[in-house]
Amino acid sequence: MFQYLHNFIKKVFRDIFKNKKQWKIGIYGAPNAGKTTIANRICQDWLGEELGVVSSVAHETREIQLKEQVTMKSKDGNELTFSLVDTPGIATKIDYEDFMKSGMKAKEAKERAKEATKGVIESIKWLDEMDLVIVVLDATQDPYTQVNITIIGNLQARNIPVLVVANKMDLKKADVKRIEAAFPQYDIVSISAKNGTNVDELYEALFAIAG
Repeated sequence: MFQYLHNFIKKVFRDIFKNKKQWKIGIYGAPNAGKTTIANRICQDWLGEELGVVSSVAHETREIQLKEQVTMKSKDGNELTFSLVDTPGIATKIDYEDFMKSGMKAKEAKERAKEATKGVIESIKWLDEMDLVIVVLDATQDPYTQVNITIIGNLQARNIPVLVVANKMDLKKADVKRIEAAFPQYDIVSISAKNGTNVDELYEALFAIAG
């Protein structure tokens, strides 16, 4: 019964949006989940260029990054054209002292914290613009976090189609079963954006929702 209802809801979303000329797809998640790495992988594969800078320091992306006219092709020859939106990492608390631990001086750390806080607010505002959201989870981390639950809750409240991506599957601590248990209402795609592993499955999953 659940699977039937799940498939029905997906069909309704497809029927609602099938006449859209261009989707707006957002990439959301906690800091350092791999959002920009996924955005870069998509843009590199379909445009031949990257979208943003990747860093091991949290909140490297502090402003919305937008790439328009991304056209993806499915295995059966269909095309999906969309605007890709890479958003700053969502966090419930941003402390400038955390940036100082990465080697920043106090002035720079405080400015980064201020920009990161502004970025979180902008990310939430942009939710209302989205036709589909890729929620990126770090598969090496516990998925039961306030941030992840907040993101999923906001999407459910807005009835926005969701694709959950378990990233960093190339790492030994990765455990997709924890993510599947945390969010059983969604299909989970397991990838390594860094290595490109299973990225084709991500693309096919996007087509399944938006195509």
